[in-house]
Amino acid sequence: MILTVTLNAAIDRTLAVPNFHVGRRHRAVEQTAVAGGKGVNVARALRALGRPVLATGAAGGGTGARIIELLDDEGITNDFVRITDESRMSTAVIDPTDGVTTEINERGPALSAAERERAVERILYLAQGAQIVVLCGSLPRGVPVELYGQLVEELRRLGVTSVLDTEGEPLRVGTRACPELVTPNLTEAEELVGHEFADDEDRLSGVREIVELGARDAVITYESGCVALLGGDSAERVAYRVSVAPREPMSPVGAGDAFLAGYVAGLYEGQSAEDCLRFATACGAESVRHVGAGVIDPREVERLLPEVTVERLAEPAILSP
Repeated sequence: MILTVTLNAAIDRTLAVPNFHVGRRHRAVEQTAVAGGKGVNVARALRALGRPVLATGAAGGGTGARIIELLDDEGITNDFVRITDESRMSTAVIDPTDGVTTEINERGPALSAAERERAVERILYLAQGAQIVVLCGSLPRGVPVELYGQLVEELRRLGVTSVLDTEGEPLRVGTRACPELVTPNLTEAEELVGHEFADDEDRLSGVREIVELGARDAVITYESGCVALLGGDSAERVAYRVSVAPREPMSPVGAGDAFLAGYVAGLYEGQSAEDCLRFATACGAESVRHVGAGVIDPREVERLLPEVTVERLAEPAILSP
């Protein structure tokens, strides 16, 4: 089983608004509302891919109750800790005429010390039945930035694979705890290593730096694919460059979550590094054709696979001991 963790869950509203301009009155031509937050989006995609997945985290107030109802309606198995403070709502406005997306995310609830302790206990209890735990998204107010790092360490003691997908200081601290996989996008990776990337060589240097910070494996994602440094604890790791022709997007929201779901799905099945990267990239590319994060069509993913190019770099990346 795969466990996804979303401590800052949300209801994600998506509005399609043609010719959107700030300061004007508009009428949406399409709208959706689904349970959201990175871990929930990953769980949605994993369920579509037919992998056994359980979503957990924290949900509060009427919005939290609605999040759980929406998950139940989708058939996504879940076990959330209920908290007092109200869960957040997030809104994405998509302009279908040019593909530009504007996102507004509420800051989310605060967790008391007792609620935080209950959430950690629930995660570690459920993790005992999991092979992979995916720690996703921002941390709620009242939760120390060290929490993901502490969970990574506890999961290691349980013998469970940990995957980290967050940003900012929680990503920095969590990476130092040595998770098995870290998957930032370009912006998150640049912030993590402290410099911008001008080209593929810079991105490759970036994944090296992330591994040197503590991650066992690292993948940096972007619109046309990713760069990765994989190989675990061996002294010699292998670098990959993966690409696919970009699709005409309906919505890019959640493409990274779909990518992560594809990679974790391959990892769960014991696929090779190349196959995990190829499948993940196809999932991310396919997801942009849908409104709603984590929504993918497995049949279209299979059709995309031959179009994904995975380049194993001639010189493996060797890190200093």
